[in-house]
Amino acid sequence: MKRILTIQDISCFGKCSLTVALPLLSAMGIETAILPTAVLSTHTLFKGYTCKDLSDQLTPIADHWKREGITFDAIYTGYLGTEEEIDTVIGIINTFRNDHTLVFIDPAMGDNGKLYPAFNEHYAKKNADLCAVADIADPNITEAAFLTGLPYRETYEEEYVRELLLALADLGTKTPILTGVSLSEGKTGAMGYDSAKKEFFHYQNDRIPAAYHGTGDIFSSVLAGAFVLGIERTGALKTAADYTALTIAKTLENPENPWYGVDFEATIPDLVKALNP
Repeated sequence: MKRILTIQDISCFGKCSLTVALPLLSAMGIETAILPTAVLSTHTLFKGYTCKDLSDQLTPIADHWKREGITFDAIYTGYLGTEEEIDTVIGIINTFRNDHTLVFIDPAMGDNGKLYPAFNEHYAKKNADLCAVADIADPNITEAAFLTGLPYRETYEEEYVRELLLALADLGTKTPILTGVSLSEGKTGAMGYDSAKKEFFHYQNDRIPAAYHGTGDIFSSVLAGAFVLGIERTGALKTAADYTALTIAKTLENPENPWYGVDFEATIPDLVKALNP
């Protein structure tokens, strides 16, 4: 059984970050270890949430694992709150990485042309250092623009997506993947670039006219898991994109309207079936 370490926060209520990554990766048949960077009462779209930073615990936990001889086939990072935390995580990656370790980075820091309120451009550049150690990184277009210094565009042609991917590869990422990419009207998906083979690849499915918090975490978790399982790159994009779309469609059917997240629990059997047809 493959073993993955995922490093990100826990939002105790709200279906995102570790409360999405742990069940989905486990359902995919991957032993999943977690390294929580913070504990929040809810995700940040709720008002008055509490937050306990755990940055000072990351290195002691990693040191204990090292003494125990624990190893990982993959390391997957999500939202990281500070520049100092990014430096700590890079150190942990370097500690546990070997020639066979897959490093998957989701540089979660912005959307719709803007960084999240807690971040600035200096923080974005620090995320570029993190992406430099990645085998795979999957920013959205906003994040890619801040990482590379290229202009953000809401309307674009495929050439712009290719330009962003090549700039991400120049940072050091072996296989950058851009999420939320629309290559034709009514479609959305992702496009990547294999820098070793110098090949672009992509997958598109039908756009669902709805947006929910946490769907990026779902996409990244399933995509990371698919690569860990050895699914080829376009197949990995298809697995993640189709599952994310399915969870959004399922949530739209829920009369209780769970605005804070998607009903991924109801679609886990579909994910398992897709992996074991």
